[in-house]
Amino acid sequence: MSAELFLEIGTEEIPAGFLPPAMADLERLLRKELETARVRFDSVRTLATPRRLAVVVSGVATGQERQELTVTGPSVQVAFDPQGNPTKAALGFARANGVEASELSQMQTDKGAYVYISKVLEGRPVADLLPEMLARVIAAIPFRKSMRWKDLEVRFARPVHWIVALFDGIVVPLAFGNLQSGNLSRGHRFMAPEAFPVADAAGWEKELERRFVIADQNRRREIIRREVERVAHSLGGEVNVDPSLLEEVCFLVEDPTPLCGSFEEKYLELPRELLISTMRTNQRYFTLTGADGRLLPRFITVANTRPEEPQVVVRGNERVLRARLSDAMFFWKEDQKVPLENRLGDLKNVVYQAKLGTSYEKVMRFRQLALWLADQFDPASRALTERAALLAKCDLETGMVYEFPELQGVMGREYARLEGADPRVCTAIYEHYLPTQAGGPLPSDTVGAFVSLADKIDTVCGCFGVGLIPTGTADPFALRRNAIGILNIVLSQGFRLSLPQLVEQSLALLEPKLTRPMAEVRAEVLEFFRTRFFHMLTAQNWPQDVVDAVLAAAFEEPLDALARVKALTALKGMENFGPLAVAFKRIVNIIKDGLDRPVNPALFEAACEQELFTALQQVQGEVEARVRAGDYPAALQAIATLRGTVDAFFDGVMVMAKEEAVRENRLALLTAVAKLFKGTADFSRIAEA
Repeated sequence: MSAELFLEIGTEEIPAGFLPPAMADLERLLRKELETARVRFDSVRTLATPRRLAVVVSGVATGQERQELTVTGPSVQVAFDPQGNPTKAALGFARANGVEASELSQMQTDKGAYVYISKVLEGRPVADLLPEMLARVIAAIPFRKSMRWKDLEVRFARPVHWIVALFDGIVVPLAFGNLQSGNLSRGHRFMAPEAFPVADAAGWEKELERRFVIADQNRRREIIRREVERVAHSLGGEVNVDPSLLEEVCFLVEDPTPLCGSFEEKYLELPRELLISTMRTNQRYFTLTGADGRLLPRFITVANTRPEEPQVVVRGNERVLRARLSDAMFFWKEDQKVPLENRLGDLKNVVYQAKLGTSYEKVMRFRQLALWLADQFDPASRALTERAALLAKCDLETGMVYEFPELQGVMGREYARLEGADPRVCTAIYEHYLPTQAGGPLPSDTVGAFVSLADKIDTVCGCFGVGLIPTGTADPFALRRNAIGILNIVLSQGFRLSLPQLVEQSLALLEPKLTRPMAEVRAEVLEFFRTRFFHMLTAQNWPQDVVDAVLAAAFEEPLDALARVKALTALKGMENFGPLAVAFKRIVNIIKDGLDRPVNPALFEAACEQELFTALQQVQGEVEARVRAGDYPAALQAIATLRGTVDAFFDGVMVMAKEEAVRENRLALLTAVAKLFKGTADFSRIAEA
């Protein structure tokens, strides 16, 4: 027998960003409860609107599964005395499990003979388990912020006003705060606030739709997308694709109704990002573009009601937007009265971080780093790089960025463009903040890349240098994101950049600010990068053991490390790689730290020693040349040719010979072989197939 379990938690409006994680947590918690209680079920489906969280569990068994248990007790020696009488240990074990000592059985294990009992746990009716189970689930749903209301002890994202809990159509009695569960739900807060009875999930969804609520977030999201596009097309435009805005609006409304408004064309003079940000961030409006890709002076808002007079609602939205755009236009014109460069000195009054100084000091540091990078990789852009670095943070002192912080970089680019700055400098001012999120765009030009790398490494080294190190839950300076950004920029630009050198350059500039030993900070920063690179590559589905082996051998240039990962992954995919890895692992295990001295052929006692030495000499030069050229596939293929002679060596001689000179000569030979692949990968870390 199976039945449907349905739970709805009705609340005041929950913030849109809280709902997707709450749905995932609700499903996770309920699954765990059912599985722990040995209750079979088929599927779990969660639904959410601003005023409700709901879950439907289909195919729930009406009774717990019967469970046969074997409970092991003390060893036979402990459980019985020499005369075979039960000891206190046996009597206590029997009593704890509700049986007599005479009912204890014995079994033989790898550790000897032990006493045990077998017992059967009969399943209880699931209906009897659900009240406590559901109450625990509701109370356990985590939110970024939760609240109390009235004088109740319970907490939730917002006050809870009703709970529907049904199993096979029958109310599951439970309490939460001052509420008792029942079978009464409610429709749209304004258009259908009356309570209505619920018999099952399907009927609940249909009745809600009659009462102006689309309960299924996936269906609601699709309705919003389709209707917004329809309205845009009717105006001869296209919607700017914004999945995150669509997701947010989906959880802001229960009955989506798109409405179109407009604003004065004079505001199109403002930067595109400013217009989009103002409408998206402050008002949750969808923006439109024309056939030429330029913004149209129109917007679409999604209302949560079906207004009797839509134009009244539209005019209200237009009035609010007009005020925001009027403020933006004021800042836009006022900011242009002061040249961007003149704001650089104002950064002396802006504290970047109490221990690391002002924003001006930070700019002066990463300016030097950016020039150091330009000298290495694009000397012709040195002057442009210096100019971009000096202007990069100047827009932080503009009225526009003060009012709209999310536009830092954007406004700097636009003001520099209006002042006639070189286009590469303008682009770099904006792009030095990139990437702003995982998988986001990277700087498109070397000038922006140099300034971005310099700014980010100054942040990472500076924070580590004064003890602001990320923890498992806290990373207020986004050091992980900065480190991954550095690695991605280096790879995308193809810079053969030494991370140790970059870190050393940064720490040298930061030295007066450091509160910790420089050598200690350097080591921790490089390990931080190594860990980030490991996670970055494994997230891209490169084999974990290969990445580990490569980074354990050497991690200086990210581009070089990636090339070694690619080459070793290809080699690992070959049919004979397993025996090759075993042979090299054996070498590493035998030589330990190695014996780095010249090999003396005069001490060879077997032909296999000479054969391995000859083969080593034949490939040594080629491998070293291939490694210097970065041709790791060819280098590894050359190393792989040694496998046969390595196997023959191990079959033909005892490495740890009694005679010290012979033993050390053989260890020196194996050390020379190991050195061939030591800088490429640590083969001891490769997992065997």
